[in-house]
Amino acid sequence: MAEQQQFYLLLSNLMSPDNTVRKQSEETYDTIPGQTKISFLLQAIRDASAAEEVKQMAAVLLRRLLSSSFEEVYPSLAIDVQTAIRTELLAGIQSEVSSNIRKKVCDIAAELSRNLIDDDGNNQWPEILNPVWLNCPLKVLFSHCSLYLQVISALLQTMEDQSNPRVQAHAAAALINFTEDCPKTLLIPYLDSLVQHLHVIMVAKLQELIQKGTKLVLEQVVTSIASVADTAEEKFVPYYDLFMPSLKHIVENAVQKELRLLRGKTIECISLIGLAVGKEKFMPDASAVMQLLLKTQTDFNDLEDDDPQISYMISAWARMCKILGKEFQQYLPVVMGPLMKTASIKPEVALLDTQDMENMSEDDGWEFVNLGDQQSFGIKTAGLEEKATACQMLVCYAKELKEGFVEYTEQVVKLMVPLLKFYFHDDILHEITSMPLLLECARVRGPEYLTQMWHFMCDALIKSIGTEPDSDVLSEIMHSFAKCIELMGDGCLNNEHFEELGGIMKGKLEEHFKNQEVRQAKRQDEDYDEQVEETLQDEDDNDVYILTKVSDILHSIFSSYREQVLPWFEQLLQLIVSLICPHRPWADRQWGLCIFDDIIEHCSPSSFKYAEYFLRPMMQALCDTSPEVRQAAAYGVGVMAQFGGESYRPAFTEAVPLLVGVIQSPDSRAKENANATENCISAVAKVMKYRPECVSVNEILPHWLSWMPLNEDKEEAVHTFNYLCDLIESNNPIVLGPDNTNLPKIFIIIADGVVNESIKGEDGCSKRLANVIRQVQVSGGLWTQCVSALNEMQQKAIQDLLNTA
Repeated sequence: MAEQQQFYLLLSNLMSPDNTVRKQSEETYDTIPGQTKISFLLQAIRDASAAEEVKQMAAVLLRRLLSSSFEEVYPSLAIDVQTAIRTELLAGIQSEVSSNIRKKVCDIAAELSRNLIDDDGNNQWPEILNPVWLNCPLKVLFSHCSLYLQVISALLQTMEDQSNPRVQAHAAAALINFTEDCPKTLLIPYLDSLVQHLHVIMVAKLQELIQKGTKLVLEQVVTSIASVADTAEEKFVPYYDLFMPSLKHIVENAVQKELRLLRGKTIECISLIGLAVGKEKFMPDASAVMQLLLKTQTDFNDLEDDDPQISYMISAWARMCKILGKEFQQYLPVVMGPLMKTASIKPEVALLDTQDMENMSEDDGWEFVNLGDQQSFGIKTAGLEEKATACQMLVCYAKELKEGFVEYTEQVVKLMVPLLKFYFHDDILHEITSMPLLLECARVRGPEYLTQMWHFMCDALIKSIGTEPDSDVLSEIMHSFAKCIELMGDGCLNNEHFEELGGIMKGKLEEHFKNQEVRQAKRQDEDYDEQVEETLQDEDDNDVYILTKVSDILHSIFSSYREQVLPWFEQLLQLIVSLICPHRPWADRQWGLCIFDDIIEHCSPSSFKYAEYFLRPMMQALCDTSPEVRQAAAYGVGVMAQFGGESYRPAFTEAVPLLVGVIQSPDSRAKENANATENCISAVAKVMKYRPECVSVNEILPHWLSWMPLNEDKEEAVHTFNYLCDLIESNNPIVLGPDNTNLPKIFIIIADGVVNESIKGEDGCSKRLANVIRQVQVSGGLWTQCVSALNEMQQKAIQDLLNTA
């Protein structure tokens, strides 16, 4: 006992802020033999009297030990010791009261199970397949394909144990967890057996419900079916008719109060199956299902506020909207009332002193934020999940129905905009992405109505960008704001808006630089280690993501206001110039160049007055070690040629050889380099098209043709294919070759473009390419020669293009 207490002290010292104490403790810990470590760590994790932080540290260390030193430690243990370790872990999963510690024990069990799978996929720890353990997050275990069949078989066998309903329910719940995490490709081979077993169990449990009134297992089985359908998607079509009659029967007849949860889960299951199999398969049942849902909906006034059917209904309606599309609009008058009521829930809040807070329990649904001075802010969380779900559904309707949702846009906007100040639930704040969707819906009522709605949103959005503390929510608000500006266009911001927004953007950029300096200082601290670096990387990723949203907002402003906004932009100019300095991290340089790309593209020749700041860095960035920076620089050269005007002419003489060098480098088509390379190819095309006097077009064209088509960057692919059409339509002898000998090669380029979806049937480029093909089609011998150069997939692609363009 004394030894264990000393070990607890050692674990505490490993977390000490005192470097000397921590270092001595690490040295002591390293001297403890592996078996003793495991024994002490397990005991610490399982000791109910141990402090939470001690148990957490023990769990982290044990997992690390099994991860890094498994081969050195575990196989040398006696068999009974190995068995005891596995037993202790499973017992810990079942009995641990702290969800945080329980998750860490699950992670340890997952790590051990991963190591106990041999090279042939044999599992040396079969007990882990017990449904009780599979309810825990042992996702590492499922990364081994050969175990899927074992897991499914074990679960189905347990589900068929009619003598023990509670174990059956555990197995069904485990199957839900399993299928939710299981990739579709791995589930499909076992789908037929899985579905047939589920059908047999469902029929048996439905009979049991009718005869005995027992429902526990049936609830879980219905959710299992929904989960399988959700993962299998269109592969579930052959099994649709097995389940739908029984599921509709449950919704129709399970009307008693004690069956509300079963009915709600069945409604969820029907809607998920409908979404999985698609409109064509679901439509014969759609009308009957809608009537069942409508009947439930009309009874809503009689339902209690905590009726579990409500949340299932709200989500089911949204899925039905996705399935039915525009046909769903007729149901909105029935659906919107309860949905708006749920979305409008106002939480109970209170300002409390410490004594009051102690008298209120978190178990009663209250959460607290300490404000200092012995005061706390309390919020009762009941209803917030339902509120978040309802907000998500409103967004879904706006997205799916567009102008069909116009009758409700005003009331939804009046609900959503105040939520920008709703700090109690992040999922609700995330729905702010709906603002552009609601503007799209409102557009059908004309510019005056649209402008009024935008004015109601705009001030609140700008203020939120300046005050929102959560970086995830902030990035979504910024993205939403940028999309709104793109949609509203020139004139949507007044002078006050620009002034406030300019100050906020400047503040975000200054904060970006300051945060980088702080992180660099922390890297010089004596406490710095891998764990600190991981935290700093996370912080850096968050900062860079906010920087991308600053870029989004500036992009939307430049594309809407063009050169007239440049005087406003100059307050940010030096900060953007700082981003592209050579010593800055690659992400800074990438996004700094993207902002200058937007200035060149949208402000045309007026952009040249800033060339002294960005032209030299952009040329240097064409050969940068970071593909993201190369891509931004190459795009910049392309828009210089297309939009920049005469002043940029000298730059292309330098840029084109650099672009060609990038394209022809040995690893230019490697996955990580593909987008940068394709932007270089597109930039060369734009220089040849818009500034042919600056380069030797005839010399470059044969090389350029050999680089085609572009497969990754779809937008740049359209530019290159349109230029190819220009060349063919003008009978360019270099592109067509002597006696049209290059046409078979051109057919391959076009076919590959269709296969890779770089060419789509509905755009103008596709029509031009299809016309090229039709012109060849009428000349029999040449057509045969071109088609014979294609493989079967390419021939089909050419035919598809002719059929759709």
